Amino acid sequence: MKVALIHDWLTGMRGGEKVLEALCELFPDADIFTLVWIKGSVSAKIEKHRITTSFLQKLPLVEKRYRHYLPLMSCAIRSLDVSGYDLVISSSHCVAKGVSVRKGAVHICYCHTPMRYIWNQYDEYFNRERAGFLVSSAMKLVRPYLQKWDVKTADGVDLFIANSNHVRKRINEYYRKDAQVVHPPVDIEGYPAVKQGNYFLMVTALVPYKRVDMAIKAFNKLGLPLKIVGSGPDAARLKNLAAPNIEFLGWQEDSAIKQYYAGCRAFIFPQEEDFGITAVEAQAAGKPVIAFGKGGAQETVIEGATGTFFYESTAESLADAVQRFERMSFSEEKIKMNAQKFALQRFEEGIKALVSLQISNKISKINFQ
Repeated sequence: MKVALIHDWLTGMRGGEKVLEALCELFPDADIFTLVWIKGSVSAKIEKHRITTSFLQKLPLVEKRYRHYLPLMSCAIRSLDVSGYDLVISSSHCVAKGVSVRKGAVHICYCHTPMRYIWNQYDEYFNRERAGFLVSSAMKLVRPYLQKWDVKTADGVDLFIANSNHVRKRINEYYRKDAQVVHPPVDIEGYPAVKQGNYFLMVTALVPYKRVDMAIKAFNKLGLPLKIVGSGPDAARLKNLAAPNIEFLGWQEDSAIKQYYAGCRAFIFPQEEDFGITAVEAQAAGKPVIAFGKGGAQETVIEGATGTFFYESTAESLADAVQRFERMSFSEEKIKMNAQKFALQRFEEGIKALVSLQISNKISKINFQ
């Protein structure tokens, strides 16, 4: 059986790419198709596969400005030729699920979220203050087409797998499709012995929906040390907001990030996340999480046992949660045990079972017909 893995873009190792990496291990002979690939930006496990890119790869400044080509992405993903493949697995948070699959092939979509840029986080990405008048106005015209396309292409998917129950509900809301839930794999091994540093930690892409600006405002008020590991298009704006107690570390290798996890007092998770791999990584290191009490965090953090929640998306509410956290105590062992539920092995078992079942169902239908 020839297998193709479809991923939106390969420009860095974030949560979606860690899922793709696990899929590469499950399907070592699979070919990868993607809109844009910046060579060297993802792991060797991914880059050892044959990778085919779309026509976007040849457009000007695409490596730095690929998000600006959003209006062309639906066309670009349909241009990828996967007609020679029996099993197509799309790892999709944008347009990957819209790839054209031949009749008789099985298409399974591992959905990180329906396209956030046109659905639940449209206003955060394309408000006039952030995007500017021209981009904001253009997206008002483009958005209805992309929404219609996004819903229509959901019919080309044989099975949706959601990364959380939170995303499963969103798939049902936008696509009117049910989904099975398989939580993404989390690296829970190789963390150094717990150290008690004096800083709080974020590991995140510097993009609007991660609410790094809110965390900065909270820690400006608190005056406590906050280290931020990550990079992204909002870096300059966020650095201008930050007081001297906040340190930007850029992106780091996994081994260095594990050291930062081990040394922090607690992990700050201020956004409504689809799942939130970093919150589980922090728990794998034995560290409690201070999380916004909505979205995927509710499936990974246990109030009072592995962390604490705040429920208003404001700097004041986060600051209050940090102050409350300082009066609480946590068991390192219990925190680590909770992280075990999201190990790679559980992801692999869940994906194998669902792929096998879907292929069997498809073959049965073909034979019956």
